[in-house]
Amino acid sequence: MKIAAKAAPVLLVAIFAAYPALAEEPAAPGPQAEVVRGNNQFAWDLYAKLREAEGNLFFSPYSISTALAMTYAGARGETAEQMAETLHFTAPDEVLHRAMGALVGDLNTAGDGDSYELMVANALWGQSGYEFLDAFTEMVEESYGAGLKNVDFQRAAEQAARDINAWVAEQTNNRIRDIIQARAIDSLTVLVLTNAIYFKADWKPTHQFRVNATEDKPFTLADGEKIDVPMMYQKKLFQYGENDDCQIIELPYEADRLSMFVLLPRKVGDLPALEAKLSPESLEDWTGGMRRREVRLYLPRFTMTSEFSLKDVLSAMGMRDAFSRNADFSGMSGRGDPIRAVVHKAFVDVNERGTEAAATGRVAVVGFRSIGDPPVFRADHPFLFLIRDNETDSILFIGRVANPKAE
Repeated sequence: MKIAAKAAPVLLVAIFAAYPALAEEPAAPGPQAEVVRGNNQFAWDLYAKLREAEGNLFFSPYSISTALAMTYAGARGETAEQMAETLHFTAPDEVLHRAMGALVGDLNTAGDGDSYELMVANALWGQSGYEFLDAFTEMVEESYGAGLKNVDFQRAAEQAARDINAWVAEQTNNRIRDIIQARAIDSLTVLVLTNAIYFKADWKPTHQFRVNATEDKPFTLADGEKIDVPMMYQKKLFQYGENDDCQIIELPYEADRLSMFVLLPRKVGDLPALEAKLSPESLEDWTGGMRRREVRLYLPRFTMTSEFSLKDVLSAMGMRDAFSRNADFSGMSGRGDPIRAVVHKAFVDVNERGTEAAATGRVAVVGFRSIGDPPVFRADHPFLFLIRDNETDSILFIGRVANPKAE
């Protein structure tokens, strides 16, 4: 029987509001690698903020970066400088957008085969009659495939919300619905940017779980309480590493293009300390120290949905002006209308069948047992996971499982 990890549909919505004015070539491998490095740094910066909340956590930093890159295309002055610093956009604007667009196209093309589904889709929803600059709409359509769709937020807010929600449901295989409510739209809303990502894949055939090997086993929560959860099991050859902070294992999806990495703290109470050490450099160390080993793997089935309002988080990370009357998005419309809201919603389902939602560098010191004594990777307490595109090193999803039974 095939076993996989199901896919995670994710959506980011950025809503712009209009306030009265106070005054007034394809990307080369180099630029794309630069974009990926920046996106991954933003991923861990954002995780450092979101991890402060308790419980399960799941989001797509790649999705968020892509949607905000579209808004950055219309930013000017101090607003643009703050966004570039927060999002780690270091390439010149034209190079950045071409590289981001090329990455979207590459990931979409990679998911066209039968082995897995990976789809990234973007759209702009503009107030009918509002004058957006042709240079802006043409650029986001050319680079991101985000055509401008006219709706009437001012006089038909409910219909506009239905149109957006229907598009989101279609792009995410009906996994994400009702991302926006009519009450979130008012007469000041002029633009909504949407970005959806959907991923579904089976585990690699050689790394599939048997359903009849899944049994209820105890899982210890952060507070010490124990609950019974469906625990999957297999003993196979995996890329595996361990250090003083954690064990790490790579679960390959079919075709080997993408993988899930699971980071398991040594003890129940060690998760906050592990989270505090997360960075592109630490992840490079840990994955660089992995070796192929036979491992006895215990991993719980889990499903979760996370939803975030990111306005305050992004503002605290440095994007202050983007959400204030000081905003300068004059590259969109010639005016300075601010972002009013940024909403992100994500779903993931990991089970025996799969998931629905080789780094280089320094090598960490890794200790191994003897060949005759395979290590046990028992994810029976809170852990972290991420889904990565191995060809570009793009981190597509990041999650924390605090309670496998809490959706």
